[in-house]
Amino acid sequence: MHPRVRVALFKAAGAILETLPEGVDRALARVGGRLYWRLSGEKRRIVEANLRVVLGEPLEPARLERLVAASFDSYAQFWAESAKLPGLKPASVSSRFVISEGFEYLSAAAAAKKGVVIALPHLGSWEWGGAYLARIGLPMLAVAEVLEPPELFEWFAAKRAQIGIDVAALDERAGATLLGRLRSGGIVGLLCDRDLQGNGVEVEFFGRRVTLPGGPATLALRTGAALMVAGCYAGPGLDHHAVVRAPLDCERTGSLRADVTRLTQEIARELEILIRRAPEQWHVLEERFA
Repeated sequence: MHPRVRVALFKAAGAILETLPEGVDRALARVGGRLYWRLSGEKRRIVEANLRVVLGEPLEPARLERLVAASFDSYAQFWAESAKLPGLKPASVSSRFVISEGFEYLSAAAAAKKGVVIALPHLGSWEWGGAYLARIGLPMLAVAEVLEPPELFEWFAAKRAQIGIDVAALDERAGATLLGRLRSGGIVGLLCDRDLQGNGVEVEFFGRRVTLPGGPATLALRTGAALMVAGCYAGPGLDHHAVVRAPLDCERTGSLRADVTRLTQEIARELEILIRRAPEQWHVLEERFA
């Protein structure tokens, strides 16, 4: 597909979803999710394998099938809601999102003005969380994969900016950008349940040895920022909610490498707790435990 055509299709789809009545876009997402579930046998197998590891127990075939189907529904809903967010009124975001647990941790860390690193899984709709933080005066800087062509990434970043989330490209300049935001007392949100660059820290995650990004731990240790893990969930109904876990102990105990490994393992444990609350909302359609 020609790059210009790809960009045009993304923009057109985004514009349509942004303007559709919310019930319609959610219905379309359900149809799309179920269609993807039925037609993508390989992705279905991968989601099944991931869920077996996450739940850590023998699953009845019928229950597993329901969870896998719900995972595809949730994934499609995430994309529809991401497109819809820029078109929602700020008051709607504020009224339909709540930090149900742990707001006091985030509030205290933000008040200290030493920076906050929030480690996030691909769970529910983290962008709703970012939009809500912007509404209450705590805007977040996130990092995203570089998309091709560049015009597509610029469009994506502009859409996130509309809801109050600043986006930095995941490139050689990302580290300096993140450090600058934290040293000015700001908030950085990092999705960290996948090692996109292949240079992460080896940890135990759901009983398996995998690598997770060391960025959240490294940034906190280098800046003195608070480090906490949080998850955003879709529901109940059209609403969304978040759970913020208690800040991790970032006091230096050894070499930087040793402390990054220790903290990344602690992040993995916190991610497990959050993902197990709603495993069908964990949007990882790649083999995670191969």
